[in-house]
Amino acid sequence: MPYAPGAAAPNTTAPNAVASSTVAPGAPGIAPRWTSSDKDGVGVALSPLSRVWFTLSHGILNEIYHPRVDQACTRDCGLLVAAPGFFSEEKRDATHALARLADGVPAFRLTNRCHEGRYEIVKEIVSDPRRDVVLQRVRFTPLAGERSDYGVYVLLAPHLVNAGSRNTAWLTHFKGEPMLFAEGAGTALALAASRPWRARSVGFVGASDGWQDVSRHHRMAWCHDRAEDGNVALTAQLDLAGEGATDEPLVIAIGFGRTWSEAAFRARASLQGGFDAALAGYAAGWHGWQAGLRPLDRWRASLDRAPGSERHNTYRISTSVLRAHDSPAFPGGFIASLSIPWGASKGDDDLGGYHLVWPRDLVQTAGALLAAGAPADARRVLDWLAAAQESDGHWPQNSWLDGTPYWHGIQLDESAFPVLLVDLARREGALDAAGARHFWPMVRRAAEFMLRNGPVTAQDRWEEDAGYSPYTLAVAVAALLAAADLAEAVGEADAAALLRDSADGWNDRIEEWCWVEGSAPARRAGVRGHYVRIGAADELDALSPVAGEIVLRNQEGGDGRRLAADVVSPDALALVRFGLRAADDPRIRDTVAVIDRELRAETPAGPCWRRYNGDGYGEHADGRPFDGSGVGRLWPLLTGERAHHALAAGRREEAEALLATLEGLVSDGGLLPEQVWDGPALPERELFPGRPAGSAMPLVWAHAEHVKLLRSLAEERVFDMPPQTVERYLRRGVRPGSVTWRRDSRAVTMPAGRRLRLELTEPALVHWSLDGWASATDSRTGPPVLGVHVLELPTEALAAGGRVLFTFLLLNGQGWIGVDHGVRVV
Repeated sequence: MPYAPGAAAPNTTAPNAVASSTVAPGAPGIAPRWTSSDKDGVGVALSPLSRVWFTLSHGILNEIYHPRVDQACTRDCGLLVAAPGFFSEEKRDATHALARLADGVPAFRLTNRCHEGRYEIVKEIVSDPRRDVVLQRVRFTPLAGERSDYGVYVLLAPHLVNAGSRNTAWLTHFKGEPMLFAEGAGTALALAASRPWRARSVGFVGASDGWQDVSRHHRMAWCHDRAEDGNVALTAQLDLAGEGATDEPLVIAIGFGRTWSEAAFRARASLQGGFDAALAGYAAGWHGWQAGLRPLDRWRASLDRAPGSERHNTYRISTSVLRAHDSPAFPGGFIASLSIPWGASKGDDDLGGYHLVWPRDLVQTAGALLAAGAPADARRVLDWLAAAQESDGHWPQNSWLDGTPYWHGIQLDESAFPVLLVDLARREGALDAAGARHFWPMVRRAAEFMLRNGPVTAQDRWEEDAGYSPYTLAVAVAALLAAADLAEAVGEADAAALLRDSADGWNDRIEEWCWVEGSAPARRAGVRGHYVRIGAADELDALSPVAGEIVLRNQEGGDGRRLAADVVSPDALALVRFGLRAADDPRIRDTVAVIDRELRAETPAGPCWRRYNGDGYGEHADGRPFDGSGVGRLWPLLTGERAHHALAAGRREEAEALLATLEGLVSDGGLLPEQVWDGPALPERELFPGRPAGSAMPLVWAHAEHVKLLRSLAEERVFDMPPQTVERYLRRGVRPGSVTWRRDSRAVTMPAGRRLRLELTEPALVHWSLDGWASATDSRTGPPVLGVHVLELPTEALAAGGRVLFTFLLLNGQGWIGVDHGVRVV
């Protein structure tokens, strides 16, 4: 029977426990912090029997997640080396090299060589495909002196279930074998080795932990049996004796379970099974999955690789990164990253990190899986999305794997992307007609939410501002047309018609909402105008969205208010990516010129772009971690998006060069970061031009963009460009016959010859006039379709300068709205 943290382990459950316990001093320890987000590798066994994910950085294990990919349970686990007058910590005092044990298999060999030339440590790391255990096979080689001169100590920092505080650690035996344990929030871990430990201790971080002990004494002088309810660490000395001439390595196991005995059992069984057997099973699982993918790496081999990328098969790294972020307990719930941005400065108050599900990132991941030829994995994403959808049709800004929201913002593109995924899966053969019909209820609810809440989004794709976002509008318009096709297929003709009419109306007004001429950025670039990052969501009918103000977030020491007209973003390229505008449209060309003038920067690998001018999400200018304000850095995924834009424009050579740049922005371990550093080198902060900054790495979204770009170049087409928009707007030039007025998106003018279309989310009696109230007519809105009540007014005969006036009575009991509205014909 398990015992609660804080209670003594009764003799009945731990018969071999030390009889007299020495409690570690210094409770509860210093405030817990996570560790660097600058990962070199991530790994997991492709087996439902193994529910552990591990990450690597600076030559050691970092966070290990269990039993779900959104639950971090350790901070890090590394080795200390000491001798008389000598102390060294491998993560700080050694050079690091990482190699993959097989192509496409996230099993790793870490080689750490002491800066002083005293030792070399080689570690091979995998997880056991049959158990919840991470294994390290360790070989320590003295480069100066004898093996017996050194003590080597493992230091493990538990942070059980996303928290470094309120953990309890202790020593005991399991079946006669000495182990170290920690427990917190109903989860336990056990630290064991293939040979008995020479010494063991637990303590509170910063006071009585093994680092404090060994760094001061150059050996383990303390032996504490218990550290209760705090920020704890486990320390044990490896037994290097007996290796001798054979140089036989030692294996360290970290096992997990609901109880300490479960964790111990798994660790012991894994050690008995042997590292080689675990590695063979681990590799077989990954080889089997990779074998089923499209051989896009073979195509890539014909191109010149980016400098420094020769040692990486970037395609197989990207596909393995994608797959490693799924969870068998919640199939299809891929998280955004196995990292916590600027983790060394974050504590328990930042529970999520990036190990959460963002619907946008999730759909990008699923699209990449389809591009790579993994339809079953993409289908699981649709199943997860269907289960996680809220009752009103939207998805949370982000959530835990069980669908519980973490942040509560609403982003319209995150309701549109799942619809596009259904359509892409259908086109790629991952869904047949019956499969598409199965997801129609999910698509219908999402479409209804978009119609009732768009075209304004409460947050853009960067999770900051409300308004008319070119990116969000492009995704939403494409999704409305995709939903219309599915509505038609299931026999809902009225819904299909409304969806297409709405898409046409939104598409027709993008320039009204998002295009500006004569702005300061346009003048600097020497062009007529550009699409803004986001048009302000202002309720004043007379104010154009591009003339309003937006508030930039994460600003340091100042007011974030800016004119919408003065802020530009690569987001506007989505109008081409999703088929709403042609790449050679003069407005697109002008916008590209402004984007490059304001946001482009050169790195040693090639060009990269910022999210928008004035971005504050990144390190401070002096390299200090982002702390709510900072300076936005360069995003490699935007280089991938720009490559797709070049391909859409027919510039294949440019797209290939940008692919080489994207692959040149990978870390030494082959991973793509969220951001790369664009300032002068700051070696003391590990910041170098064009190298990963302190935000998330790997960013699954960036790896997804990489995989899709490989498929796009292989087929000489933008892989995920929706055909509906291309056919309707680029080939046929469809324009709406009406102009739409909504309470939260009011038209103030309309072209002559069109009808005025009122779209309300409640039934209403509309009182309207075409002659300045000399006469008036009362008309009721039609029956609801997808939650929208529509009335079209016969305004097509009004000449320029004419005006339609109207007010309405809400028939749900709210009464007359008490204000007249008008739309002028131009």
